[in-house]
Amino acid sequence: MNRPYNITKNDWELLNIKYADNMDYVKEKLEKNYPVQYLIGNVDFYGYDIKVSEDCLIPRFETEGLVEKTIKLLEKYNMTNTNVLEIGTGSGCIPIVLKSKLKDLEITSIDISAKAQKIARQNIKDNNVDINLINVDMKKFNSLSKYGLIISNPPYVSRDEEIGPEVKYEPEIALFADNDGLEYYEFIIKNYKKYLLDNFIIAFEIGADQGFELKKLAKENYPYAKIVVEKDLSNFDRYLFIINKK
Repeated sequence: MNRPYNITKNDWELLNIKYADNMDYVKEKLEKNYPVQYLIGNVDFYGYDIKVSEDCLIPRFETEGLVEKTIKLLEKYNMTNTNVLEIGTGSGCIPIVLKSKLKDLEITSIDISAKAQKIARQNIKDNNVDINLINVDMKKFNSLSKYGLIISNPPYVSRDEEIGPEVKYEPEIALFADNDGLEYYEFIIKNYKKYLLDNFIIAFEIGADQGFELKKLAKENYPYAKIVVEKDLSNFDRYLFIINKK
């Protein structure tokens, strides 16, 4: 079997090692657009090895950008020892990198999916970091703590939006949202104010066509904060930052 055009040489070598005696299975899966990341079982995210399965979203380059930009903001505003709340643990890739790079952060991460958090727990152990995981629906979360950073890559695909065939293998609960994909942003922006310290950053990964509406929503709810929409490497709107530094 020759390497498919859309599989990198490195990934192809990994598949040949893992499935040395069963490449027919690989061929069958790839013909059905099954994600190569799930076949390999792990991805490189910001230089860290992250296990993945069908129970969690596959970490993407765009999310690496969210982490990188957030780290720079925390350093810029001298917030490298603040409390952090991540909404939507998934594989655990975001909190793992944040904690690895900024060791004084105290990070709590919540997710409605116990199966995703099982993967995250293993990744946290493998990467030797300390993160508090809570299995809870973000709409039912309660905390006595307050946070200097709330960070999230929530589901933001509109339910009537066409997605690629390989994406259909990823958990729907991590992909789709009501109200044209804005459901979870709206809830967090409106309802998580009570969990913020006086100096805070809210950092979101967003859909490419959501920047205008979300910036407007953020300004309505945080009129004194700095609201910034930034682009990804493909020049699409991809990140929203709400920054309040007193």
